[in-house]
Amino acid sequence: MRVACPILADFAAAGVLLAVTAGCQQKRARQAARPLIDPDRAIDLTYPLDDSNIYWPNAKPFHYQRDAGGPTPGGYWCAAGSFSASEHGGTHIDSPVHFAEGKATVDEILLGRLIAPAVLIDITAACAQNRDYELRIEDITEWERIHGRIPDGAAVLVRTGWSKYWPDKKQYLGSDAPGDVSHLHFPGISQNAAEFLAGMRKIYGVGIDTASLDPGTSKTFMAHRILAGARIYGLENVANLDKVPAAGATLIALPMKIRGGTGGPTRIIAILP
Repeated sequence: MRVACPILADFAAAGVLLAVTAGCQQKRARQAARPLIDPDRAIDLTYPLDDSNIYWPNAKPFHYQRDAGGPTPGGYWCAAGSFSASEHGGTHIDSPVHFAEGKATVDEILLGRLIAPAVLIDITAACAQNRDYELRIEDITEWERIHGRIPDGAAVLVRTGWSKYWPDKKQYLGSDAPGDVSHLHFPGISQNAAEFLAGMRKIYGVGIDTASLDPGTSKTFMAHRILAGARIYGLENVANLDKVPAAGATLIALPMKIRGGTGGPTRIIAILP
């Protein structure tokens, strides 16, 4: 007859417990190592800042210079540079104060408004036929007929197809003459569409793949004024909108946090569903 040894049984139980504990710790370590956002589902919607960037014709362009770079007396490498630019050029944000007195400056936009469900309205076919095409209410309601009502707190992205011209200033703006703001031709958002988005929907932001929320021919900038007046920020010169689905993505727009700024360079990404 075999007699069980309680000491051996205790050792066995302890071994099982240690194995289970180690397995749980390894699982937690693997989970901790995983990124919260899958990089394969992240799309960069930002043009790199360099001297080829397109700025408003009468705005100061981007300039970068290398101030230092090379081995130091201590034997290590060190590089540094400086840059200057207008707030409104390249991929950037328009804070509401840009066109609405007393509204939020770029540092005052709440972080929760810069992370939003992305709605993409594609008007490339119409823009291919008319350089001065303006997003209409009908374009918005057609999107809603297919995908449902624009969700509260969304960022509405307008794809015109204009990124195909970047960084050809003449094609992108309609004129490459220095300081010329009188002969610009590119698509934008109509006054009626801006009023609809600002008054009939509860959105946080609007973005577009052109140099302005307003069409190039605009002299009154009504889309800017209406949207900014409703505390809605703008994103301009947005890249890679052809990779963003009509619905289901999440937009993250993180601007340079300039105290009192009317806008600034912004890194924008979309997280695919």
